[in-house]
Amino acid sequence: MLTPNKIEAAAAAGVEITGDDKTTEIAERLLRELQIEALLMTLGEDGMRLSERGKDSQYFPAMARQVYDVTGAGDTVIATLAVALGADADLAAAVQIANTAAGLAVEQVGTATVKKTALEKFLFEHDITES
Repeated sequence: MLTPNKIEAAAAAGVEITGDDKTTEIAERLLRELQIEALLMTLGEDGMRLSERGKDSQYFPAMARQVYDVTGAGDTVIATLAVALGADADLAAAVQIANTAAGLAVEQVGTATVKKTALEKFLFEHDITES
């Protein structure tokens, strides 16, 4: 599984980003050419798109309510995704948890950590997934 942002994914796929949404085309090309099972493309303020080989892609809207600093958001996604998958969450649930953690991270100024308790509280209060 790879977790590029949209610009990185487009460059790797050799697709020019225009006003049209080409995330599906980009993901399909990368899944095929790199022979990977899944691709999680981060889309900044537009959220994330999960593409898996042989399945319809899933869109996850951004969870941030107020963005102060995006520094480290991608790292938060990768770390949270790894922990969730390591705890046996299915891929879609892990992506939702990672998306939520990234939303909480960008609501803080500077490189921020997301505490487990804050993540669990947000997930529970918003009935996003089982925490």
